[in-house]
Amino acid sequence: MHVKGINDDIQGIVFDMDGLLVNSEKLYWDANIQAAEEEDLGTPRDAYLKLTGATVKEMQDFYHKYFKTDADRDRFIKRTDDLVWQWTDEGKLKLQPGVQEALDEFQKRGMHMAIASSNYEDVVQHVLWATGIRNYFDFHISYLDVQKGHIEPKPSPDIYLTAAKKMHLPKENILVFEDSSTGVQSAASAGLKCVMVPDLIPPTEKDRTNAAMICQNFFEFLKRI
Repeated sequence: MHVKGINDDIQGIVFDMDGLLVNSEKLYWDANIQAAEEEDLGTPRDAYLKLTGATVKEMQDFYHKYFKTDADRDRFIKRTDDLVWQWTDEGKLKLQPGVQEALDEFQKRGMHMAIASSNYEDVVQHVLWATGIRNYFDFHISYLDVQKGHIEPKPSPDIYLTAAKKMHLPKENILVFEDSSTGVQSAASAGLKCVMVPDLIPPTEKDRTNAAMICQNFFEFLKRI
C-alpha cells in the first residue's frame, strides 16, 4: 500500500486502541468525573485529561496528588473501570470516525493488522467483542505482556518492537497509528513510522516531529492512499 507522504510500501499496520480505534478515552474521562463527584474529591474536571495517554509515572504522580491513601485511589480506579465496562455493555463505546472504513480498506488491500495497547487484557478483549472488530487483527498485545515481565509499557518502544517482531515484516514496511504523545513517542523510539490521529488532546510540537503525519481522523488518512 502506497501512501502520499510516505516513501515505503506499507504491508503491516499496528494500532493503538483507546482513543484511536474507539472513543474509550472520552468514556474514561466521563467516568473519572463521575467517580470523583461521588467521592466528593473536588478536583477540576479537566484534571483527568492528564490521565489520557499518560505514562505509568504520570499516573502515579496524579494519584499521589489527589488521593490521601492507596485505598482511596484503588476505589476510585475500580469505580472508573466499572463505569466504562458498564457503558461499553450499554453500547456507548463507539468506533472513532473512519475506523470501520479504514479497517475494511486495509483488509481489502491485504494488510497485516495488529493492536498494541497498554490496557489490560480483559479490557482489550471486551472492546474487540463489543465493537465486532476482533477478526480484523492477526494478534494483539496488551498490558498482560508487561505484567509477565517481557516488556516495558509505553513510552518505552518495547510494545511496538514486540509487535513488529510478531508481524515478521521489516520496520520500514510497518505503519503505526496512535492518538497520544506517549504512544507516538513509543513508536518513534521503536524506529517505526507513525500516523497520529489526536483524540482529546491536540498534538504537541514534539508530536509533529515524531509523527510521519498528523490526520484529523481516518477519513483524512484514507484520502492519502
